[in-house]
Amino acid sequence: MLSEKINKIRNEAILQIQSAANEDEINAIRVKFLGRKSEFTSILKGLKDLSPDERKSVGQLANSAKREIEEALAQKGQEIKQKSFDFAAEKIDITIPAVKMKRGHLHPLTQIQNELEDIFISLGFEIADGPEVETDFYSFDALNMPPDHPARDKWDTFWIKSDGEQKDKILLRPHTSPVQIRHMENHEPPLRIISPGKCFRNEATDAKHEHTFYQFEALMVGEDVSVANFKFIAEQFFSRFFKKKITVRLRPSFFPFTEPSFEFDISCTVCGGKGCQTCKGGGWLEVGGAGMVNQNVFVSSGYPRGKYQGFAWGFGLERLLMMRNKITDIRFFHSGDIRFIKQF
Repeated sequence: MLSEKINKIRNEAILQIQSAANEDEINAIRVKFLGRKSEFTSILKGLKDLSPDERKSVGQLANSAKREIEEALAQKGQEIKQKSFDFAAEKIDITIPAVKMKRGHLHPLTQIQNELEDIFISLGFEIADGPEVETDFYSFDALNMPPDHPARDKWDTFWIKSDGEQKDKILLRPHTSPVQIRHMENHEPPLRIISPGKCFRNEATDAKHEHTFYQFEALMVGEDVSVANFKFIAEQFFSRFFKKKITVRLRPSFFPFTEPSFEFDISCTVCGGKGCQTCKGGGWLEVGGAGMVNQNVFVSSGYPRGKYQGFAWGFGLERLLMMRNKITDIRFFHSGDIRFIKQF
């Protein structure tokens, strides 16, 4: 009888599985009882020759026996794996060098901004911050730049389309000077602040110009602040930043928000002012603009005319880092090239 033969095969397979000692024996039992040439497989192939009633009863018994054998094989295989696990091989050899973890670092512009902030804080300045999306008033009107000023031209400024209900036009700030106006509106002199941050200008890019850049401005206001205060603080800052004695030179200039205004240069960081290829023989490097705050700016900020005076000055962070690290193209800072970033 096929039923008795199937039960005999199942019982024999279960017994051999229970006595198996390793994975090789388990595999051999699987081939012996469930392989293509096994007696059990021959019985399954012969089911087609049986009557419908026999085929049904014998088929159910055969499938049930096959499941039991497969489950027993799987269970025994798992037991053997657990027993044969080599714990000694899993021990950690603490003498083996560890895999070096790849860690990122701050972007060079963030690094230099932190460095500048530390220097100015040590000089008694506070850090002020403001929005990157500004209004027409804080960007131009309050800084003594009337509606017909060239800086309002669409080629210099990124204007943002308004819904018509906004009183002042909206733009991406072209400088960080609006931060100074906002701070003066809410603080009485004497005050010393710095306002580092991102700026935007709609202009063609090249090795020295970029549409997105970082600017750093300083403002000092009081009743007796003078150009001498500016010159001293500037020399202190640049000497600490370049870690050498730096001299500042002032040249007359014009800015609508300062009067008098001047461009300021620093003694060449390479030759110390003697003249070299870096400074083109002149001994000086141009850095930025500065001046005594125009009284119209004080009035726009809510201060009485003529009561206070102060200086404001600023420069680009990228330019300062380019000078110190001899970087030739400002576009490297925002290129996303990891080869450039890894150098800092």
